[in-house]
Amino acid sequence: MKKPLVLLFALLGLLGQAQESSLSETLADLKFRNVGPTRGGRVATVAGIETSPSEFYMGASGGGVWKTKDYGQSWRNVSDGFFATGSIGAIRVAKSDPDIVYVGTGSDGIRSNVIIGKGMYRTNDAGESWSFVGLKDAGQIGAVEIHPDNPEICFVAAIGNPFGPNVERGVFKTIDGGQSWKKVLFISDKTGACDLEIHPTNPAIIYASVWTVDRKPWTILSGSEEGGVYKSIDGGENWVKLGKGLPKGIIGKSDLAVCLADPDCLYVLMEAENGQNGLYFSDDLGDSFVLISDEKSLLDRPFYYCNVDVDPTNSDVIYVNTTGCHKSTDKGKNWKRLSTPHGDNHDMWIDPLLPARMMVA
Repeated sequence: MKKPLVLLFALLGLLGQAQESSLSETLADLKFRNVGPTRGGRVATVAGIETSPSEFYMGASGGGVWKTKDYGQSWRNVSDGFFATGSIGAIRVAKSDPDIVYVGTGSDGIRSNVIIGKGMYRTNDAGESWSFVGLKDAGQIGAVEIHPDNPEICFVAAIGNPFGPNVERGVFKTIDGGQSWKKVLFISDKTGACDLEIHPTNPAIIYASVWTVDRKPWTILSGSEEGGVYKSIDGGENWVKLGKGLPKGIIGKSDLAVCLADPDCLYVLMEAENGQNGLYFSDDLGDSFVLISDEKSLLDRPFYYCNVDVDPTNSDVIYVNTTGCHKSTDKGKNWKRLSTPHGDNHDMWIDPLLPARMMVA
């Protein structure tokens, strides 16, 4: 009885091999395709390319960096396999060489679900490959700004670890493309920097927003008396805190905008205590400010949003992204809500050559 059983198993084995071979041949031409869902998590930051109107980058709060070459009709992930985290805080394309792009990880939307940042990355080939360039412990990175004429000079606004004190926070500067970094503005181990702007015609002038934030399991602590806006007139070597006309006391998150056509203008959207929330404006390089709008919708959940942009050709035209995308054409006197596909609006990039071409995150 054993021989027939052995023969039977042998025949079954041969039949199985034949079926497996046939199945492999049948499946050889099949390819996986995405069947959904077609909608993912929120987009934290966007950046365009002045010299290539169809190309944009976007950074997700947990899904990495993506790139489109066809005006957003299709997107391709370019960070997988290179980045240590999928949380993206800021993207900037070098004006002098658009193949060079810097990315700061760690979204600045400090809400209940926070993915920690893992430092800075750089590409020299328009996103085909990336290199880690330091600041591994900077936590959430709120802004990256590149010198307009020299892509080796870059500034980073590091919020820091959102869950506790750390010293790797504040404003950092590199002059060698990220091989080394110098901490040029440090307030304390609890207060980091969340935004940066470089003067459009004088890159020695830099503005920085600083913010104290602590993400607890049960709440978010936003603001301290250390918060506010700082200015450097020597490329980040020295800084002074701006105060004339700005809120006093506990200052929360703030965001900055400068206008290419009117470069001495500076907008500050600021969270502050005692009803001082609002949009502030300076026409003298930050020496003095006036409150131009206390519209409540502009600072809805500032720890999560807080984003202001200005039209590069007209300093009267302002955009604020929050729960809704808001636009003013009269320097903040009146606002209208623009139609965007979702209530959460976190960032905006406006083409300085053609302001009608913009992208909203």
